[in-house]
Amino acid sequence: MRQRRNDAQADREPAPEPVGDPDLDLDPDLDLDLDLDLDLAQVRAFTAVADARHFGRAAGRLGISQQALSKRVTRLEAHVGVRLLERGDGHGVRLTEAGVRFLTPARRVLDAGGEAVAAARGGTGTPLRIDVWGHLYAPLRTLAQVVADTPALDVEPATGRDHASAAQALHRGETDAGLGRVPTAATTAGLTHQVVRLEPLDAVMSAAHPLAGAPALRPSDLRDSTLHHPADPARLDFLSRFADHFGITRRTGGPNLGLEPFLAAVRDDPSAVTLFPADAAPEARARAGVRFVPLLEPTPLYAWSLVWHGPPGAATPPPRLRPLLDAFTRTARSRRWLEYDPARDWLPSPGPEASPGRSGGVGAQRPEGPLTLRSATSSATCRGATPTTAASVRPAR
Repeated sequence: MRQRRNDAQADREPAPEPVGDPDLDLDPDLDLDLDLDLDLAQVRAFTAVADARHFGRAAGRLGISQQALSKRVTRLEAHVGVRLLERGDGHGVRLTEAGVRFLTPARRVLDAGGEAVAAARGGTGTPLRIDVWGHLYAPLRTLAQVVADTPALDVEPATGRDHASAAQALHRGETDAGLGRVPTAATTAGLTHQVVRLEPLDAVMSAAHPLAGAPALRPSDLRDSTLHHPADPARLDFLSRFADHFGITRRTGGPNLGLEPFLAAVRDDPSAVTLFPADAAPEARARAGVRFVPLLEPTPLYAWSLVWHGPPGAATPPPRLRPLLDAFTRTARSRRWLEYDPARDWLPSPGPEASPGRSGGVGAQRPEGPLTLRSATSSATCRGATPTTAASVRPAR
């Protein structure tokens, strides 16, 4: 192996000509070195552009300027000696044949770099960073149950605004994984996700609502109510799809100011209903003037997913995330979080909610006849809900 030049020698010697593609339009001031020591920042820049097929969007995901991103990719191309991307007319880019060949090994290089850092930090107990979103539905409940089942799991949760902000943090390498709902129309280039929990939702309404005294309701029973959203309805994919599917035409929303103002708005409007996890915290159900009513035939399910950086459909997660996914898998199995029957349950379709290995799609049409209720003494733990919640009243299986 030839001896690496020191910095003083490199300053005096002219930069070597790139090898491979003679048509590369290179900056003559680039300090090139043909040693095969890849710069991970340059490799990450390339994979970001390859995922987004657009320099502007890729720069936004990485939190750098488009000019800086372009320079990193150009330096990488000079380093490997071939053109990896074909620049378009400002509307997008595409991979060259060399870029296609380079992409998969480049991802492995990034994974190996992350694994090396994780191994080096292993002795310090560096936790897995997890961004969570969908705070009104309390995603930390799910994470807490997983940690309780696997005490050795070391995690450091952080709050994200929504799926888009968590995706940006993943692209920038600021977090290891995300936990929340992946919207149906989400742009997921460069990310993959796995559904880890399907959580039943109850109807929440004022005690003065005409249906408040019912022991259970069908979603179609809500069509004459006003569906209250905790934010702009256009931003809430799940509730909007629920309303579309079950014919709820009146909808209202407002800024997300937290659980207390949200439930107060529902309490003060006798026509309003909303949806809330059946495994809600006891303090939420204890609020005066609000009723939680189980929804049956079908029961709407809210899909929680783990999201991480990697090509969609990747067979295996990065090594650093395997303990986390294994822990979720064990808890989901023991608590039966992923049970889904299209004859009794509802998921928006098509969309990311469909659990891998399970049939997705819209639940069965509303059956006729009275609702079949589970005994109040029979626990709903098959869904992860506690026996004392209203979710105990579920149809017989």
